[in-house]
Amino acid sequence: MSEKSFIYDQHQENQDWLKRLDFYKEEIQILRERLEELTRKNTDAEFLKSVEHFQNQFLIQRNHIDELSHDIRLNEGKLVHEILQNPVAVDHRKVENHDTEADFMDYFEKNFATIRAEFNQMAAKWM
Repeated sequence: MSEKSFIYDQHQENQDWLKRLDFYKEEIQILRERLEELTRKNTDAEFLKSVEHFQNQFLIQRNHIDELSHDIRLNEGKLVHEILQNPVAVDHRKVENHDTEADFMDYFEKNFATIRAEFNQMAAKWM
């Protein structure tokens, strides 16, 4: 059985996640720009394989951000629905915890940190 959490706490966590995902979107754009800069300076075949790899990774991560943002917004909709159904004592009521979103967010952040580190290693090699 899933644990429950207070509606307000879950809402705050959702808002925090959405802000962090916006940050990751911006970071992907910065990493893409760095990759383009490196690409203008290098034409080595090994480097070009790395370029393709990271272009794909950035696209995949951007898709993960979009999926996760969508799921978080759906959860927010459920919270609003819960409040509208019964607005009494909203600050004391609990709802099913959003474990799926929490797990996905945790996975995403760990995976993104790994990709960022790999990218930085590659960039340092080819600068």
